[in-house]
Amino acid sequence: MNELSIDEVLAEVAVLVKPHFGKGRAADYIPQLAGVPGSKFGMAVRTVDGGEHVIGDADEGFSVQSITKVLSLGLALNRIGDEVWTRVGKEPSGTPFNHLSLLEAEGGFPRNPFINAGALAVTDILLDKVKDPAALVRGFAGFLADDPVEIDEAVAASELDNAWQNRAIANLMRGKGTVRHDPEAVVAAYCRQCALTMSCRQLARAFLPLAAGGFSPVVEETIFPERLTRRLNALLLTCGIYDSVGSFAYRVGLPAKSGVGGGIVAVVPGKATVAVWSPELDRFGTSVVGASALEAFSQLTNCSVL
Repeated sequence: MNELSIDEVLAEVAVLVKPHFGKGRAADYIPQLAGVPGSKFGMAVRTVDGGEHVIGDADEGFSVQSITKVLSLGLALNRIGDEVWTRVGKEPSGTPFNHLSLLEAEGGFPRNPFINAGALAVTDILLDKVKDPAALVRGFAGFLADDPVEIDEAVAASELDNAWQNRAIANLMRGKGTVRHDPEAVVAAYCRQCALTMSCRQLARAFLPLAAGGFSPVVEETIFPERLTRRLNALLLTCGIYDSVGSFAYRVGLPAKSGVGGGIVAVVPGKATVAVWSPELDRFGTSVVGASALEAFSQLTNCSVL
């Protein structure tokens, strides 16, 4: 990173993103998320050497949504290894995260674990091992953050009430054999997982193993083998931002995962994790201000991996 301190970089980022507020809209198809003020903005950086730097609403909890897909995938890979890839692929989708036509054309085999179809398949895999995958993900997230986190049951209920597309996806995959449990149970577990509430500070801590070769400096334990860590980062770089992943890689150049709650977590391998939150989304479901903040951070610190 350059001569500016991280605190100075964050202060500069906060100035640079101001013109981008008001250019998106919250995820109003989940009613509980529609009312979150668009002016919210938080950012946290956690370095592998123990530094922690925050700005704005970095300690306010928000619905992390699809960011949890990284945690559930990590849990599945830690439990059954490469067998996961017999149920889900590793390729960018090039289509929206809840798309059906490509899934049907490819026989119910999801392109990657970060689109909804892939995440539902991972939830189905976890149901082979535990009765409550959402509770498993919640406990894992809290452990990695070294701070308890909770599922917002109101958000979970709101999401489940409107999960018609996810039900269609799960039923299609059940018909093709990719999903093996009751599709309604899979969708319910997935919606509760997505309703996890965390802050930017907690997310930056929780994702630090991906920046530190699988080791968590926060809890001082190895979470993932180094080989798996590299593969997770590769998937984040190629699939983590859905069908705008190429544009994001061009602008930011870091492995990252977004969520429709307005959060994004990015990994600077060997150095740090960066979490940002602002609820207004672009047409691809990625935070407008969050992506702009990470672009500015990457440019100011020269930390792009590309």
